[in-house]
Amino acid sequence: MKEEYARFLPVGSVVLLEGATKRLMITGFCTMDSAESEKIYDYCGCLYPEGMISSDETALFDHDQIKEIYHIGFSDPEEVAFKERLNELVNASVMPQNSKEETTNI
Repeated sequence: MKEEYARFLPVGSVVLLEGATKRLMITGFCTMDSAESEKIYDYCGCLYPEGMISSDETALFDHDQIKEIYHIGFSDPEEVAFKERLNELVNASVMPQNSKEETTNI
């Protein structure tokens, strides 16, 4: 199922990362770690089901770190158009591609 979503799952999707025991809910895309401004992560997320407790407890992770998808978030024509544009930007190298090291901030 992960392969159906070439790189970006919809906001609200709930995933489990490789080596993790706690699920995350995707809350955004293409986020930089303030301490590591050269790396852009595919996703940011929060603990599920707790939600966003504090802005300094945001998980940053890449698509290839996802082990399992528990729920696919809401998708409509606006979300589809947004993802098409996001993929265009990423594929056009407007945003630097990242090394795929495993990192979360939670």
